[in-house]
Amino acid sequence: MKSQSISIVEVGPRDGLQSEPEVLSTRSKAKFIEFAVAAGIRRLEVASFVHPKKVPQMADAEALLAELPLLEDVSYIGLVMNERGLDRALATPVHEIGMVVVATDTYNQRNQGLRTDESVNDWLKIAARAKADGKLANVMISSAFGCPFEGEVSPQRIIEIAKRVIEAEPAELGIADSIGVAVPNQVRDLLSMLREVIGKTPLRCHLHNTRNTGLANAQAAIDSGAVSIDASIGGIGGCPFAPAATGNIPTDDLLYLLDRSGVETGVSLQKIIAASKWLEQELGRGVPAMLPKAGIFPGTLTATR
Repeated sequence: MKSQSISIVEVGPRDGLQSEPEVLSTRSKAKFIEFAVAAGIRRLEVASFVHPKKVPQMADAEALLAELPLLEDVSYIGLVMNERGLDRALATPVHEIGMVVVATDTYNQRNQGLRTDESVNDWLKIAARAKADGKLANVMISSAFGCPFEGEVSPQRIIEIAKRVIEAEPAELGIADSIGVAVPNQVRDLLSMLREVIGKTPLRCHLHNTRNTGLANAQAAIDSGAVSIDASIGGIGGCPFAPAATGNIPTDDLLYLLDRSGVETGVSLQKIIAASKWLEQELGRGVPAMLPKAGIFPGTLTATR
């Protein structure tokens, strides 16, 4: 029987730290990323090129990229919201340009100052420019299952947006449960519907554990053909519109699930847990992930898959 493999995209350095109150130094951020790479992570969201006054945690994006080692098999992702952000990103050695399009107008207006269709138009221009500059271009449809302002989001709404954004031929299409409201059958149904309209474009899922369904949704996404799952070391992060949320699904806990299920990731669970413990010291408090607390079972497990 052929073994299954999944790529874990580490989003702690960007989506994780961006949502935490502490502002880590550039050196600490670089060390965080070095921990992840040493554990076997090969794709990481490292920075967001947004206004530094709005997101002070990401104000040193250029300085961070200048400090990171450029490794042949490691890809750094930079998030942009508009062409101004793209201009900044293209002046760095970032490998991939990512952009978010929020599924609802109200949330997109709050997040990006535009309606959803206006952000889609921006994405089409950004993708063309990024690819012309030799970068991979990826897009994420966020709040794909629910919006804190407009409530339920219909699968048909996501299908309509997906049809437009894939016109730019992204390297992958991401689907995000930004406020953590989805349940597994919704994930399975939406990904099945998307496959009908996006062809062979790889699917990536970004899930939040706000209501404790994140790992179950990750399993549903994998079963439905997603090839990449976003996760955050220690489970740090959250969403400004989901108060008290626990944040992204923890890389630690996801790895335990995958390792015990025989799914190949190329990432060491032991090293990820060590990174979480280091992060706890940097933040001065515990992280939401369960594995740093509960430990690996059995205790002698050498998780190198």
